Amino acid sequence: MESRPQLIKDEMSGKIVAAAAKIANTSGAEQVTVRSIIRALGVTNRVFYNRFRNVEEVLDIVYRDTALRMRESLAEKIDPEGDFFGQVTDIAATTLRMSYALKSGINRYAFFQDAVTPDNFLWWRGEIRKLIDLGISSGAVRRDVDADIMSYAIWCFIHGYNADAIARDIPEEEAMRGFRYSFGVLLDGMRA
Repeated sequence: MESRPQLIKDEMSGKIVAAAAKIANTSGAEQVTVRSIIRALGVTNRVFYNRFRNVEEVLDIVYRDTALRMRESLAEKIDPEGDFFGQVTDIAATTLRMSYALKSGINRYAFFQDAVTPDNFLWWRGEIRKLIDLGISSGAVRRDVDADIMSYAIWCFIHGYNADAIARDIPEEEAMRGFRYSFGVLLDGMRA
């Protein structure tokens, strides 16, 4: 069996990824094709195929970059002296705000990928679980809260709310108000 030669990784590879991200952000991920990328860059098919096997590889890189930026939104530390639930709401709202900042085109793709990529799904659930465990240990969250079930429910809420608000083109500030209110009601059920 013949192995495929290593693909080129260079500055042009980065330009191809950047062009794909720009097309996805302005027109939607479904408009990202080899043809649209090479047209945007003024290069040939050969330039593209020397670096990537297909457009899905490029979109996967764009998605991973987007997912990393979204994950970084959870990197904020909880101040043990501050309002636990307010801080958790702020962290979750940052994810929604980033969704709008990264534009709806790539986010439809990213949210779809997020739902079907097991490692990203497990990472988010694990990070949410850590916040719930912190809330329980600090006395902010009821001790009878099942952290496994709630981490999944919170992931579904955040994921679903973000995806729907973007798909419906709800203005960002309106989505933020609705998100903060409804997420606050969800968290109130966990309050000790």
